[in-house]
Amino acid sequence: MRFHVLTIFPAMFDGPLSESIISRAVERGLVRVNLHDIRDYATDKHRSVDDYPYGGGYGMVMKPEPIFDAYTAVKHAASLGEDTPVVLLTPQGTPFSQPIAERLATLDDIVLICGRYEGVDERVREQVANCELSVGDYVLSGGELAAMIVIDAVTRLIPGAVGSIESTQDDSFSTGLLQFPQYTRPAEHEGGKVPDILLSGNHGEIEKWRRRESLRRTYHRRPDLLDSVTLSDNDRRFIDTLRSNDN
Repeated sequence: MRFHVLTIFPAMFDGPLSESIISRAVERGLVRVNLHDIRDYATDKHRSVDDYPYGGGYGMVMKPEPIFDAYTAVKHAASLGEDTPVVLLTPQGTPFSQPIAERLATLDDIVLICGRYEGVDERVREQVANCELSVGDYVLSGGELAAMIVIDAVTRLIPGAVGSIESTQDDSFSTGLLQFPQYTRPAEHEGGKVPDILLSGNHGEIEKWRRRESLRRTYHRRPDLLDSVTLSDNDRRFIDTLRSNDN
């Protein structure tokens, strides 16, 4: 997997790329993160990448030419196909989700464009980007942090990036539900005890408990997720019990 990141602040990526799962994936040759400074494609001595918006208004808008030229250079150097995702990170984009991360993890290349200021010239959306993603209903100072989120979420799904791929299959959203509660040693701390079922060694009952707790947590915290999850008859009966207890 190769990530091609277009940004005016490449140094922001130094920390995340040098730690934890991403760092190990890079060392193992599973992932490459290529950082491209958009300012390198500016045409004036000041390396300007922004200008005032037509029509007036506050703030600055990222100019189209440096982004166009940066993308063209990356496309040719990396021999990117026409179907390569060219992702603009923007609050106006499709909400980034686990299913999207899973789809991206099957690809060879992803281009990530990090906006700044009041946004990018609309022609970047129309002629360069073929996908727009948002990491939440809030505004960041730029797309760099959003790009890091996408890189992290996708990288951990690549076989070999995480010690055990099975560990990612129980994560929140991987099954469409929030993850069940997790515990480790000691069995009791400050009056809080690990549920007896987790100490029983009965793996069948443990799996049932985890499923119920995932359903319970999702029902109380993100009930909207239940609309898109395939539920068994036992799941539905358990949710009906939760609803009855609420009344």
